[in-house]
This record gives sequence, structure tokens and C-alpha cells, in this order.
Amino acid sequence: MRRNLYSTFLAGALLFSLASCASDTAAPPSSPVSASSSGENASSLYDGSRQLILSDNGVTLDGKEPDTNTVTVTNDIVYYHDGTDDSYGEGTEADMHTAKESDAHTVVTIREAGTYLVSGQLSAGQLAIDLGEDAKRDPQAVVTLVLDGVDITCTVAPAVIFYNVYECDEAWVAYDEEETEDYVSSPLVDTSAAGANVILADGSVNQVTGSYVARIYKEGTTKKLHKYDGAFYSKMSMNIDGEAEGTGVLTIIADNEGLDSELHLTVNGGSISIQAQNDGINTNEDNVSVTTINGGTLQINAGLGKEGDGIDSNGHIVINGGAIYSIASDHSADGGLDADGDILINGGHVAALGVRNDIVSADSNQLYIEMSFASLLPAGSKVELEGTSLSFTLEKAAQSIIYSAPELKRDTSYTLKVDGVVQQYTGNSSGGFPGGAGGGFPPDDLPEGEFKPDQRPEGGFQPPEDGEFQQPPEDGQQPPTDRPERPEGGWRGGESAGEPSQDFTLTDDIHAFSGITAQE
Repeated sequence: MRRNLYSTFLAGALLFSLASCASDTAAPPSSPVSASSSGENASSLYDGSRQLILSDNGVTLDGKEPDTNTVTVTNDIVYYHDGTDDSYGEGTEADMHTAKESDAHTVVTIREAGTYLVSGQLSAGQLAIDLGEDAKRDPQAVVTLVLDGVDITCTVAPAVIFYNVYECDEAWVAYDEEETEDYVSSPLVDTSAAGANVILADGSVNQVTGSYVARIYKEGTTKKLHKYDGAFYSKMSMNIDGEAEGTGVLTIIADNEGLDSELHLTVNGGSISIQAQNDGINTNEDNVSVTTINGGTLQINAGLGKEGDGIDSNGHIVINGGAIYSIASDHSADGGLDADGDILINGGHVAALGVRNDIVSADSNQLYIEMSFASLLPAGSKVELEGTSLSFTLEKAAQSIIYSAPELKRDTSYTLKVDGVVQQYTGNSSGGFPGGAGGGFPPDDLPEGEFKPDQRPEGGFQPPEDGEFQQPPEDGQQPPTDRPERPEGGWRGGESAGEPSQDFTLTDDIHAFSGITAQE
């Protein structure tokens, strides 16, 4: 089984040169678990909350062995069984696990609505929330997890999973259960009443290291019984937030996808770092799901395996604020931002890097710039957009860069440099060129796609002190290296014909620049 064993995600690939740094943009500490406040002290902030302490030696609820009506502790976990044939599901041999590995896991399941202050460690375990199958229609079936120094590792399934809580998108529930004929998708959703909620306690450091469950069929059919792609997973709409200071940290290490919701996901605050073999964030209901980012810091290093987008929505992406640094695979046609529907950038600070980003909607309220190079820029390249705070060294190869921030201005000429060399472009547009804003993927081998930019919060991103990603341990458990071969020089895109220009000027109509090469 593949497992990414980097101890922390370090956002050193992008260094923004800003005059000041906001307190909530600091890189996460290297220690996986250390909270400044105990659950006991934090409980005063949450009336009626319960204190849940995880431990390999026994789980306690409010200092006692939990009653089975509220919290159960078992060894029964959903996973993909080994030794099965293709009638069992769609998993490969790499997705299978033994009963012995499964039985070694402690499953702590919350079965009653409420607020739980969670701390402690499960070296082989899972935190699950299941209020019963009727919960999705019950507005009272709401669980809030306040993470205050949590370290959970699961090698066979998601380390944290919301199975059954209230689904606040009632229109979707009615449609999904065939009570209505139509569902109108919109990039504007309100998840404030969602049954799945996570709060990162100020001063806490939390780490979730998780796996996934490949598609398992209902017996005798090819219909889905189970499929959970993310290390931190919710079957219902989910909210994630920080406390007042926004200093709580959540690090997600995933051997497939990182943070997933089957419907909507809203991030309001906190500091979230994700290392994922595949997508960093995924909301996966086709043409329905909305990923909304209103605040906080997101540092995403995705595609550490064969492929993967930074933020991938099968519906829409809406960014209203926050600091977002999203890096995709450098060996596949993936981007820091990828959506089947609209991508709207209305505020914040965003940097999205990959081989190909999707197109940002012209309805966005904040300026952005999309830069697509004629060939792949190698790792170690220094990219600068003079006149802005954008100045960074690539930790991964990239061909498409999106940047959005309040500092960008219309009708202002910017100069782009790579390793100190002025760059020129051959095409520009309000959005989208063949192949995603000037290319960036093998033209004959990949489906058509879009290309998008984003924004970044005041204060920028804090790099690690040494400016480097932490390397995986030399124990043979590095991320897989069996990636597809890339043509020498990177994938060539189809640049738009035109006179080369070094004048990168954003207007009401022009946001994207393609065919970028060194000035002749």
C-alpha cells in the first residue's frame, strides 16, 4: 500500500514578499500533536460540549468509559477486502487490505448529536460519525468536532469520516431520493446548517493520516455500497473553521485524496495543510458540489503519485477570501484549480500551479492573471511578476500559473521574469485558449478542459525556515515514482498566433496570457 510519510506539509515552494505577515498564515509546526489548550480548558467555550480523549490504551468521554448510546469503540471498520474478485468491487490489488490489518484498528464512532472536544492519539484507528440513516433529514442531527491536539492514523480507510448527519441541501436530498424531478445547481450555497462541522482549536496542531476505500458493490449488483476516496471524508455537506485567532492547524496526509465531501464543502478559517497522492481537495457530486473558501489558509501539495489536482470540484469552486496555495501534479494534465462548473474568485490571495489550470469565470469580482508557458518550467525556476508580491521558486515543475490578489490593478503593465529573464507571450484572452490558456497538456491525448486563477490573503504565505520541503524518510516508503513519462522539454501547448509582447496588462477583457517564453 502506498503511503505518503512526509511528517508535515511545508509551504516553501511559494514565497510571497509582503511587508507584513498575518498570524494565521504561518507554516504548520513539525510536531504532529501539541495543543496549547486542553479540551478541559477549551470546553468553557462550548456550552454542553463533551470531552472525547482518544488513546490506544482506551477512549474516554468526559473522563469515563463512554456509554454505547453516545460513543462506541469497536474494531469494525469499512475497508476493501483482499482475495476478492471483480464481483466484489472495482478495487485493484493495491486497494486491498487483510483482515489482520483491519482488526488492528480501533474505530471510535460518535452516535449522538452534539459538540465534541477531541484530543489524543490513535496510532491505528478511525474517528467516525454516524447518527443513523434517518439523520440526513433531521436538522438536529448536527455534530461539531473541535480538534484540540488530535493525531489519527488509518491505513485501510479514511482516518475521519462523517457517515450520517443532517444534509442541509434539502433540495438535493429530495432530488436524490426521486421525490422531485429537477435540481437546480448553483455556485452559491449556504452550508451553515450542515450536520458535519469541524473547528480547529486555537493553538492546536492536529494531524490526520488516512487511506481510502475503493468502490465496493452492493451484493449481487454493480451499484455502490461503499466508496470513500479521501483521508478526511464526509458523505454530507461539511464546514471547516478555526477559532477567533485562526491559529489551529490541521495537516492531512493521504495515500489517495486528502479532504473530500460527497456534496458541498465550506472552509471558513483555520490553517489546513494537505499532502495527497491524488487530489488535495475533492467535492464529487457531478455538476452539483460546491467548494467554497471564505477564509483561512490552505496549503496543498497534490499529485504526489501519478496524478492529482490541488482543488477539484465536480461542480463549482467559489473563493471569497483566505490564503490559498495549491500545487498539482507535474506529470499529468492537472491544475491547482479544477472544476467542471464555474470558478469564481471574489477575494483573498490565491496561487494555483500545475500543468493545466481551469478557466476562471469572467463573473469573478477580483482581478486575476493566468499565465500559460509554452513548455514546462522545471523545479527550481524563480518566477517573479514585477509590480506585485508574486515572487517564488518552483518546488515542482509547472506550466500554468494563476495568481489573484487585491493588489492587482487594471490597465497596469506588469513584467514577468523567470530566473531573471524577461518573458514574452504570443496570445492573450479574457479566458481560455485551446488546451487551457495556451496549452499545458498533450494536445492529442487529453480531454478538453478549462483553466482558472485565484487569490491570496493579506500576509501571504510563510515558507519553512530552510525554504525546502521536508524529504521523505529513507525507509523505502517514499511516494510512488511510477509516473508516466513526460516529453522532453515538457508538454507543448498550442499558443495563439500573434506578435510577441512583454507587456502583461490586465484589462476588463484580458486576464490570460499564453505561449509564454523567454524574450527573444
